[in-house]
Parts: sequence; structure tokens; C-alpha cells
Amino acid sequence: MYTLKKNMKRILVTGGAGFVGSHLCERLLNEGNEVICLDNYFTGRKSKISHLMSNPYFEVVRHDVTMPYFIEVDEIYNLACPASPVHYQHNPIKTIKTSVMGAINMLGLAKRTGAKILQASTSEVYGDPELHPQPEHYWGHVNPIGIRSCYDEGKRCAESLFVNYHESNNVKIKIIRIFNTYGPKMEPDDGRVVSNFIMQALQGKDITVFGDGTQTRSFQYVTDLVEGMIRMMASDDDFIGPVNIGNPKEFTMLELAENIIDLTGSKSKIIHLPLPADDPTQRQPDISLAKEKLNNWEPKINLRTGLVDTIDYFNTYIKSNS
Repeated sequence: MYTLKKNMKRILVTGGAGFVGSHLCERLLNEGNEVICLDNYFTGRKSKISHLMSNPYFEVVRHDVTMPYFIEVDEIYNLACPASPVHYQHNPIKTIKTSVMGAINMLGLAKRTGAKILQASTSEVYGDPELHPQPEHYWGHVNPIGIRSCYDEGKRCAESLFVNYHESNNVKIKIIRIFNTYGPKMEPDDGRVVSNFIMQALQGKDITVFGDGTQTRSFQYVTDLVEGMIRMMASDDDFIGPVNIGNPKEFTMLELAENIIDLTGSKSKIIHLPLPADDPTQRQPDISLAKEKLNNWEPKINLRTGLVDTIDYFNTYIKSNS
């Protein structure tokens, strides 16, 4: 049976058929809300949300956020934007337009309806950081004309738009900065390091580590991210962020590759390729602000536990597509 809670909200999720968006839609529905999933299906897939479509309180709209959209809602989660290098570098101009025009259109919608709006920003606003770990007050170290700038600078501009709509028009905003996230429903060819390594290990291919493998990332499981997003949306209106949502436990690329080889039982060998341009050498969130403001939020799922579920997902994917 599908039930709505008494204080049910109508919630718009842009990018709702994507990796993170699909998990968020499911969680919001399970909590008794009405959810409108908006996606243009560039990186989103109907298969990620097909199991939700029988729910009468779930609505799917094919739409691109670079064009205005009109609806009456209580809350907006603005996730729409390709988020992996393979996808955001495919059409860099469109990536910038998605971040900037998408923010303008969704902020305009929030202004008209009085909805509270959350921006899914990114740790990429810190670029290749010279301060480690990265607190929210750090301005970052970004190449504005580099190969990654279409994503990094688009997200930085979106944050500026959110703050200025709040200051000038009293729009209720929330800004989170998402650090590396993994889990089921990732795209197998998205170029992210976790999906790359897992697919290579399961297929018995060499695992390609860029550079010497000592560069670090901090990996959070997708359900931990969704919990942080929901807590941020529910936080006091006077707390707008930005706030880091990520796992402060840091791993090198070699450590990640070795964990995946161990968990898959693969005979894959690790090979090294040249480091891509502007690839950050280190990435680790300072989450003290999230702990303080978001009811002591912190990641609960450790890396190996999350990897087991993610490996199972990709194993099923490979078998169903072979």
C-alpha cells in the first residue's frame, strides 16, 4: 500500500533518474512524500527508477533544466548535471549551461512558489586543494580554463547564484558540497574510479591506475549522502551552508584497487597510466560543520561493506547484459 504522511510535501528532484537522484527519490517516497522526478536522460536512466513508477505519488517528467519549468512544489533538490569526467567533458558548454541556467531556472521556480531549494554542489569547487583536509571556508585552487573547468566553475557559479538569490530575493536555500560517492546504480562507463576498477576487476581486465596511485580520495556510500541531503533540507532556515557531505576517511587509489581485487577475487593486474590534466592529488572533507549543524551527521557505511554491495550490483549488470 502507498500512503502519504500527514505533513506530506511535494518535492521536485532534478536529475532524479541519475545515480544519486534515484536513491533520493526512493527515500523521499518511502518517507511518505509526493515526488516529481525531472530528468533529460543524458546520464539518467529510466531503469534506475522503473520500480518506483507504480507508486501513484511518483511522477516522472522528461525535461532539461536549461529550459524553464513550472510547477507548484514545497521543496526542490537540484541535482541535475553530469558529474563524472567522461560525461561532463562530452559537451563542456552544455555542462556549464546545465549548472548555470539550471540554477537560474530552479531558483526562479523557488522564488515564485516559496519552495526551499537545495543545491547539490561538489568538492570539485576546491579544485586541486592546497589546504588539506578541505573546510567550507577554503576558497579552492581551480584552473578556470582547464579541462575540468566546465564542471568546477559551473558549480562555483551556481553556488554564487544561490547565495545571491537568497540575499536579494529571500529564497530559502541550502548548499551542500558532495565528495566522492559510490554505490549501486552507478553507470558502468562513467569513468569514475570506483566503477572503473570494479568493472575491470569483474571482467578480468588490467586495472588502470592513473599516476603513481598515491593520490587520495574519500569515498562515501550513496545512502550516507542521501541521509546528509535530507538532514540539510530539514535544517534551520538560517543555516544555508555550504556544508561538506563526504567521508573523512582517506584512501589512495592503490588502496582502493587492492580492496576491489581482494573483494572480487579477481586476477587483474594493476597498470599505471599518465595522470589526466588538473586531476586533484588529494581530496578529503572536513565534516565538523555537518556534525555540528546536521544532528551529528557522519558516514555510517565503511568502504569494504559498501564495495561489496556495489560489486554485487555490477556483477548482476554484467550477467544481465552478456
